[in-house]
Amino acid sequence: MNPKDVQKAMKKLGIKQEEIPATEVVIKTPENEIVITSPQVLKVDMMGQETFQISGEIHVRERKAELDISEEDIKTVMEQANCSRKVAEQALQETGDIAAAILKLQEA
Repeated sequence: MNPKDVQKAMKKLGIKQEEIPATEVVIKTPENEIVITSPQVLKVDMMGQETFQISGEIHVRERKAELDISEEDIKTVMEQANCSRKVAEQALQETGDIAAAILKLQEA
């Protein structure tokens, strides 16, 4: 079928297509990130309903759950373990507990 004929038929049906110039597409799930590199993204509008069609190179990365760490917790670990902010934050992320983070850093 001729591409121009397909476009005409789609227009008669109320279907519009638009190519999106994306460089990367990331889909985040609770456990993973699906990263699509070198994507070809097509936005399709069919009678007001927008959908996206994506193809490309697919890579799956495991996501680390980030804890909600308070400023007070970071300062406590920094003071007790005599360490930098970055080290305190990393220890809190790894352990999820102030006491465990301090002990871990004191043992190192």
